[in-house]
Parts: sequence; structure tokens; C-alpha cells
Amino acid sequence: MFHPDLSRTGRGYPRSRSEHFFKRGRRVFPTGITRVTVDHEPSPLYISRGEGAYLLDVDGNRLLDLNNNFTTLIHGHGFLPVADAVADLLHRGTCFSNPTEHEITLAELLIERIPAVEHIRFVNSGTEAVMFAIKAARAFTCRPGVARIEGAYHGAYDWAETGQALSPAIWSDPQRSSAIPAYRGMPPSVGEEVTVIRFNDVADLERRIASAAPALACILIDPMPSRAGLIAPEPSFLAAVGAIAKQYGILVVADEVLNLRQSYAGASARYGLQPDLIAAGKIIGGGFPVGAIGGREEVMRVFASDSGKPLLPQGGTFSANPVSMVAGRVAMEAMTEGAFDSLERLGNSIRAGLRNEIERHDAAFSVTGAASLFRIHPKAKEPKDFREAYLEREEADLMARLSRHFLDCGILLPNGAAACLSTAMTKADGDAVIAAFAEFLSILEANPTEAGI
Repeated sequence: MFHPDLSRTGRGYPRSRSEHFFKRGRRVFPTGITRVTVDHEPSPLYISRGEGAYLLDVDGNRLLDLNNNFTTLIHGHGFLPVADAVADLLHRGTCFSNPTEHEITLAELLIERIPAVEHIRFVNSGTEAVMFAIKAARAFTCRPGVARIEGAYHGAYDWAETGQALSPAIWSDPQRSSAIPAYRGMPPSVGEEVTVIRFNDVADLERRIASAAPALACILIDPMPSRAGLIAPEPSFLAAVGAIAKQYGILVVADEVLNLRQSYAGASARYGLQPDLIAAGKIIGGGFPVGAIGGREEVMRVFASDSGKPLLPQGGTFSANPVSMVAGRVAMEAMTEGAFDSLERLGNSIRAGLRNEIERHDAAFSVTGAASLFRIHPKAKEPKDFREAYLEREEADLMARLSRHFLDCGILLPNGAAACLSTAMTKADGDAVIAAFAEFLSILEANPTEAGI
């Protein structure tokens, strides 16, 4: 057993090259990075290349990747079928103002798999997909308002991110609206058009929707909100979402940008939600930028221009570009029902192993997630919504130490987000994840004061 110095970033790993690049980055980027989600304490790991389930950074360190670019790379890094298909395509052109067969082929694949999708439209990111799904709901219903789940992440569109960054200071005051701005300077009118609902709380759902219904275009819901805790939906809650939306003529928009990876048919089909629109992204691009809005043909007609200007114009210089379309098709074709089943078995094994270690050490932790996703919480009781999953300062510090410990063990574990598996992972990789967690719990038992608990 090594000395439990949990403040270290790596167990003797060289960091000089990453530190060099971070110094260069600070001269050209605010804070030295280009995504707020990048861990830079004390400096980011700069990556040289990826190989299957592993990353190699610029200092030569090899890490098992449980991030996979925020759940995008369902086959891991350098997936050869995608690499070969894209390499062949590069010689024939990467983007055109005209359509190609490639976009039709990927669309056909997704429509065949996802029950709620009859027509589809491609964009360039998950944020765009959610944004245009909301706009489509508005165009279809002629209403401006959006209802969304408390604490869930839906990208960077104003109406999708309002009510995302909540804290006990907000929800403990009944006089304060929970539709608080996500950034300084957001127009106050945005909050007036957003209704925030607690996940898995049917009474809260019914009360808030009833009062806002005349202005609501859609209920925006991630079937298993990742940033809000990766918490399983209760069947009664999803049933209530569908029933109350139908009662008031509100559309249900399922954000499956992340959770489409939960099954061959996606997350809504897995949990019995019947959305009018689905926003997709990440895995459907095979490692390249992509987003998609799909849904009922009647609703998707708002994009149609057969009779002149559409009710909802939508374009995009790189929308449906052939590189993303071909990479996405090849990646998704490889995700057969058997491939999804295999990933789920590995996920079940890891979640069970983590829970066994929690029980063995009698530790105040719990594990949520499903299929190829999991998240560890410093909570003895598994949280049921965002408020229960919210981390107090000491808990956040403990989870940061957990991520650093995993890094010490050669594993990149996301801090405050879902960990995900790839088809490149093996049972031995899963065992390594469980062993790293077991070692951390042993450290906590031996040094509770040092561990901050």
C-alpha cells in the first residue's frame, strides 16, 4: 500500500510536458483551456493519442479512460472501422453545400432503431439539437415556455440552461424562483418563461405544470439526468409526464444526447417514455461533431419548406457533413443489440463490484447509473433527485480526492459527471476500476481525518 497522500495529482507520473502546454495555453485562452469542463487542478492532462480504452498523455502516462470525451466514444479511441471509413472519405471531400447519400443512410439507421423518431434533422452538437427541439415545440404549439428538470444539463441554450445551477440557498427560500440565470447578463425574461420541476416528484410536476400550462411549449427531460446525479427515473414520474403533457397539449422533448447509449433503441424506449421529439448527439457521430432532432412526422413538419418558408428555418454550414455522417453510421452499425448487451453486462458487473466494496467497508457511498454508465456518490443513501445528489463542500472535496486517487491508479474518472464504458474495455479493466475504489475506501478507513471525513 502506498502512502495515502490524496492531494497528489499522480502517483509519480511525470507532468512536465502537460505543464509546458498549459503555460502556453494560458497565453492564448482564458484560464488556459477552451472548455469549462476540463479538469485543470493543478494543470490539465494534455493528450497525445488514444488507443482503444486507453489514453496516452504528452508525458507518456497511460490511463484507462472512463470519460470517453464525455460519453461520446462508445467504441473507445481509434476505432478502426471508423478510422478507415473516414480516411477513405477525406480524399473525396469533407463538406459540401449539397446533400449526400451519407446523411440519408444514418437517418434511416436511427429511424429504424428509435421508436419515437419518424423524421430527423441533423445539426452539429447536442446544444444545437436541444435548441432546435425546443424551437420546434414552440413552432408547433405557438407557445414560448419551457418546463425542465431541476439541475439537469441540456447544453448552452438560454432556455435550456436556466434552472441548471441551483443550490440549497435557492431552494430553501420559497420566495425565490428556481429558474435562476445560468450566467451573468442573461435576460430576466428567460426565467419568466422557464418552469423548473423536481425529478421523480409527481406532485411537484402536476402543480407546476398546471399553473404554467397555457404558456408551455414543451417539457424538456433527460430520462436519466446525468449532471443532476445520473438518477434512475421512477415509472410513475415518467407516466405522469406523458399524461400531463397530453392533458395540456404540451410536447415532451427527450434529451438523449448522452443517454441514447443506454440501449439499442435509446433511453426513452428503455424507460417507457413516449416523447414527441428526441435530441440526440455524441455516439451518433462516431467521434465527430454531430447532433440530431427527431420525432413525430407531424411535429417535424415545422422544418419543411415544401410550400415556401418553413415554420422553423434551420441550417448550419457543417450540418450533415459527410465525415460525421459516415463516422456515425459505421459506429452505430457496430453497436448491434449484442454489443449493447455486452456493454450492459460489463456495467452491471462494475456497479455490483463497487456496491460490494461499499458494503464490505461499511462506507457512506452509493452508486447510480445503468447500462454503460455509472456514478459514485459520497452518500450512504442513493439519491432520488438533484437535491439529494447535491454535494456539500466537504463531499465535493472528497469526490475530487477520489478522482485524484483513480488517476494515481492509472484511471481517468470524471469528477462530478457520469463515468462511461466503451466496447474496447475488458473485464480486467472493470476489475481495475473496482480495485481502485476498494483501495480508496481502505485509505479512508485508515485515515479518516486526512481524507476529510
